[in-house]
Amino acid sequence: MKKIYEGKAKILYQLEDPETILMVFTNQATALNGKRKEDIAGKAILNTQISTLIFEWLESVGIATQFIKKIDDDRQVVKRLEMIPLEVVVRNRVAGSFAKRFGLEEGGVLSKPTVEFFLKDDELDDPFVNVSQLTSLNKITEEECQTISDLALKINDKLIQLFDEAGLILVDIKFEFGKDSSGNIILGDEISPDNCRLWDKVTEEKLDKDRFRRHLGSLTDAYEEVSKRLDAVIAHQK
Repeated sequence: MKKIYEGKAKILYQLEDPETILMVFTNQATALNGKRKEDIAGKAILNTQISTLIFEWLESVGIATQFIKKIDDDRQVVKRLEMIPLEVVVRNRVAGSFAKRFGLEEGGVLSKPTVEFFLKDDELDDPFVNVSQLTSLNKITEEECQTISDLALKINDKLIQLFDEAGLILVDIKFEFGKDSSGNIILGDEISPDNCRLWDKVTEEKLDKDRFRRHLGSLTDAYEEVSKRLDAVIAHQK
């Protein structure tokens, strides 16, 4: 298999079918946009489990995704997409860089979910960009920006409900989107505690990658708890 991409937490290989890709999760955890790195045993398996659960559930409620199937503990087969070079962040509460940027205390509930675009470019530290900048740079059209924003908010709304049933608060989440062979914009990448903030509804204990970023305790213990809760909720819904 030909390696076509290696990121912070996943490696992609081209499969024999040109429309499909093998996505391999890794144990690497990163912070500070990759400047701090560490291998954490078991992380790849947990992220594969969680992302599989969420993507299968999203497909079941009408959200088109890149996901096709999980084939073993740390590998998925996914549709090949022309990825849009954006990280799309939806924020429901104040946390992380948003809190720092506006001098706010973490935890405050926003009056409505807010969508932010970041240009996906590690060398530039993924800079914040607005729609005018994106269209002026010919990165994406205004119509595509609106489609992505609407999709992100729709998926966020559905995930708020799923996580709420699992006793979790979805504080914020990062999405990535791409175009399939028909030109449709669909959800890609992964959804796991690596790319969303999840707090326990009662204690507000952080059960996401902030445990690694802020040295708050075992990352895998938190991810195992998220996986267990999601598995129980989704099984109950079937």
